[in-house]
Amino acid sequence: MPQTPVSGIREIIDVLRGETGFIYTARARELAKKGFKVVNFGVGQPDLPTPRHIVEEAKKALDAGLTGYTEVAGIPELRQAVAEYLNERYGSDVRSEEVIVTPGAKAALFLAFAAYIRPGDEVIIPDPSYYMYPEVTKFLGGKPVYVPLKWRGDEEGFELDARALENAVSEKTRAIVVNNPHNPTGAVFSYREIEKVFEVAKERNLVVIVDEIYDNFVYEGGFKSFMSISEWRDYIVYANGFSKTFSMTGWRLGYLVVRREVASKLTKLAVNIWTCAPSFAQKAGVVALKGSWEPVKEMIELYKRRRDTMFKELRKIKGIEVWKSRGAFYLYPNIKNLLEKLNMNVETLAEKLLNEKHVVILPGTVFSESEMGKNYIRLSFALDEKLIVEGINRMKEFVEEKLHNCK
Repeated sequence: MPQTPVSGIREIIDVLRGETGFIYTARARELAKKGFKVVNFGVGQPDLPTPRHIVEEAKKALDAGLTGYTEVAGIPELRQAVAEYLNERYGSDVRSEEVIVTPGAKAALFLAFAAYIRPGDEVIIPDPSYYMYPEVTKFLGGKPVYVPLKWRGDEEGFELDARALENAVSEKTRAIVVNNPHNPTGAVFSYREIEKVFEVAKERNLVVIVDEIYDNFVYEGGFKSFMSISEWRDYIVYANGFSKTFSMTGWRLGYLVVRREVASKLTKLAVNIWTCAPSFAQKAGVVALKGSWEPVKEMIELYKRRRDTMFKELRKIKGIEVWKSRGAFYLYPNIKNLLEKLNMNVETLAEKLLNEKHVVILPGTVFSESEMGKNYIRLSFALDEKLIVEGINRMKEFVEEKLHNCK
């Protein structure tokens, strides 16, 4: 039977992966509606409310009638505020006309990929990674080329393997993607690693698509932004946003930074997709960047304590090798030994924990199409410490019960 025009969707859309984390969260909500107390370690958003002064600015904008379209690239005040933030924090020299305000950082990343990736191009992506990078690459006709992060043990954690990354470059390579701090591992890549990636891009004339959405969630050591490199305009396309730092996930506000002539061209694509970011949210974004940062500082300190608590509790479960992440708000334990003892795969473990103990974890296969994802789980510590302890205790109970039954 021939397809109707509406049912004949492009094949590439059929094979795209969605964000599995939202699926687990939806199932968690259903369990909660039935009266179960669910501990959700899958959530990728801060649990604290948007700081009050930011909310009040949005209210003022609404009361003033700022509910219509804005400039496609964003209101001038916000573009200038973004430029000043990056320049003050990272010693960069961004100009406001090099900033495009987007409805969320995902939209900024989509613009970045769409600007440079052509059919047949290869895009080097660290493995594991945020699911969007390979999916958008495939949608645009490109090919993801995965380079595994190097595991240096539970003291050092994960790092970019600069030599492997360089060896992965071919004549078809168009771009390298770097997410720093890193989702899902919580790694914060060193100055040396960042500079090496830039050197490879410069030597091979490649674009580096940079996602620094977690740039304020750094708990130990320093952080080097790609925007601190003086030649960024020639090789860097930079995405960031307000969702994580200011707990504004639902506000849908992000930005892309790219050299001026590219920015002017990308507004043509933006206007054909979303016209502009939400007007009142943009006004709030100005205050977020230029107002008090005390709520952000307090949140980072809180999350550091939560990380330490989760790390301590996870170490009590036999068969789990856990590293204390240095950034973002995730732990990414290696559970290969545990899976072997339980005689189950990581997806089955996630399913059983949800159904039997009402605990949400994300299997590493959400973030990796290779063998690497099969041995890991991601847990978010963006929830109350008491819930963290309770959830890890439920996991521990589950493991002990299953191992007892295996005897």
